Amino acid sequence: MLLSALADLKTDRIPNGFILLGIVIGASGSLFSGRGLSNLLASMLLAFLLMYPLYMIGALGAGDVKLFVMIGSFQTVGDSMAILAGAFVTGAAVSLIKLAAERNGRERFRYFFAYLYDVWRTGHWKIYGEDLKQDYHTYCKNKIHFAVPILFSAVCRMGGLF
Repeated sequence: MLLSALADLKTDRIPNGFILLGIVIGASGSLFSGRGLSNLLASMLLAFLLMYPLYMIGALGAGDVKLFVMIGSFQTVGDSMAILAGAFVTGAAVSLIKLAAERNGRERFRYFFAYLYDVWRTGHWKIYGEDLKQDYHTYCKNKIHFAVPILFSAVCRMGGLF
């Protein structure tokens, strides 16, 4: 997970090799420790099913979804869901700090509510921030590397902080 977070920070991508290696290690360790295959698969599938809609609207990257699936290979369903919730709380805190530091909260909230209104008006989901991708600098400036809050949440959960 640490390598995934560092790769996300450096390249905006999480290599599939990191994810695959993590899933193999997590699944092997889980199965050898007596965790049932059904629990392992349920944890991984639930992570995918919960995160995939967020990927489809552009709120998460594919690497973030795969990272949650990888966590499911190590953790039980309950622990995976706690890590997921912690990652979103941590991500929200990072986002608020970033909004305050960059002083663009009004602009970002205006964009968010315009997005929600457009979805409501048309009845169709669209990719969030798609129109910002033409200006790559603005697009990169307005995102966070979610692998970092995921890592932080997983470390806190495994360390017993929540």
